[in-house]
Amino acid sequence: MRRLLPFFCLLAALCVATVTRAADRPNILFVFSDDHAPHAIGAYDGLFKSVNPTPNIDKLAEQGMLFQNSFCTNSICGPSRAVIQTGKHSHLNGFMRNGNKFDGDQQTFPKLLRKAGYQTAMIGKWHLGTDPQGFDYWDVLVGQGEYYNPRLKSTKGVRGVEGYCTDVVTDLALDWLKSGRDADKPFMLMCQHKAPHRTWMPAARHLHLYDDVEIPEPETLFDDWKDNAFGAREQEMTVREHLNIVYDLFGPPINGWDPDAGVSVDKSGFRNLKTMTPEQLKTWNDAYGPKNAELEKAPLKGDALVRWKFQRYAKNYLRCVKGVDESLGTLTAYLDEAGLADDTIVIYSSDQGFYVGDHGWYDKRWMYEESLKMPLIVKWPGVTQAGTVDEHLVQNLDYAETFLEIAGAPVPDDMQGRSLVPLLKGEKVEWRDAIYYQYFEYPGYHMVPKHVGVRTADAKLMHFYEFDEWEFYDLAKDPEEEHNLYGKKGGHQKTIAALKGRLAELREQYADDTDLRPRPAEWQKKYRP
Repeated sequence: MRRLLPFFCLLAALCVATVTRAADRPNILFVFSDDHAPHAIGAYDGLFKSVNPTPNIDKLAEQGMLFQNSFCTNSICGPSRAVIQTGKHSHLNGFMRNGNKFDGDQQTFPKLLRKAGYQTAMIGKWHLGTDPQGFDYWDVLVGQGEYYNPRLKSTKGVRGVEGYCTDVVTDLALDWLKSGRDADKPFMLMCQHKAPHRTWMPAARHLHLYDDVEIPEPETLFDDWKDNAFGAREQEMTVREHLNIVYDLFGPPINGWDPDAGVSVDKSGFRNLKTMTPEQLKTWNDAYGPKNAELEKAPLKGDALVRWKFQRYAKNYLRCVKGVDESLGTLTAYLDEAGLADDTIVIYSSDQGFYVGDHGWYDKRWMYEESLKMPLIVKWPGVTQAGTVDEHLVQNLDYAETFLEIAGAPVPDDMQGRSLVPLLKGEKVEWRDAIYYQYFEYPGYHMVPKHVGVRTADAKLMHFYEFDEWEFYDLAKDPEEEHNLYGKKGGHQKTIAALKGRLAELREQYADDTDLRPRPAEWQKKYRP
């Protein structure tokens, strides 16, 4: 027996070491959607809470921490993803606008996680123009991806998969969790969805969801942008004029309707349904055909048409959100069943927010709150107190550093964000007092002018530098950002001056040497009426 004691002691020590390593190096499940506005999540207590599209995401918030002031650095799909990969602002990682090609040879957090002994997998929407690097396994949607029967690309090439995109991505993630990973190593799985990106095509099971529900309208649905910089009036993303009944809303193409009302007369119609099987298309047409027939009998115009378009749009958007929420529920249920839940951090986020009729718009890009804010909810068993809400100013710039610290890997000095681990642990730390924003895609889709800006806890300053126009908002008094106070009387001059100084400091801090001088008058006349 005495001879066996050293053996048992060694075995016990090994067991303790194994448990310690598991606790210190938890698995990470990162579920990421596209264009999911925080106010379309029940836990954020926003406009659509009564519709309750996200019970599983809400449950995650009850089990972990919800970040109330989570923001993107550049509100557009590819750039947001590049920032997360690198922990650097767009001007440094090189991916400044959609259409750029991501330089995968540069330093990214998945490469550093692999060096630290983690398995890394990327499944779903990648959208960076080049093949993923730094992953032990990847299987990504081609381009934006199709909602029905999407094409995917892996190291084996491109293939088509029958099914609804959100379900396909979820199933692939489950397959990897069940049989594609090394159970002896911690993992980082990025499960990234196309939904709820335009053109908002719900799964067949959700086509009648909300049929009998009136979706609440935003207070700013009929915003007139009178005191905004000119770009807000000249953009191309309004529900009224630019949300297309055929292309976006799968409504009826009717000759004779006023094209200025945003009604397509394109008889081809249903262009986004071309990837469907005949059976899928029949189910779709059975759902929308009767609704479209009603509209054909009683065509609408003016504000009544705007309200109809908003309802069709918002319902389809929230139906897509419902599919993403179900995906999270499926994945977390598997973690429970497999005994992985206690050793796995679950994170839900999206690349940016979105306008669901807010300010009369759809899409993103602006530094206004609805597209600047991005959801961030983290469950870290045994570390993060359940049901907590964090108010610090955080950004997607911080994700890479957070993943690395969770893994016990060093954070490179040239990364520009800060690890959120101290906040997740409930520690009191000195934190940033302002965030920096930049947007580069102009002229381009939706015609949102280039701008930079600074946001503090209660104020925001934006500079549309090519046209030398500014906007300032007192967020404490005007959270809907309906009153641009720049250049107005009322004692805001000191605050604006301080924000301009802070903006200059942040540009220096983040090494942004973008030329902010106004464009020549001849150029401005081309785009500004």
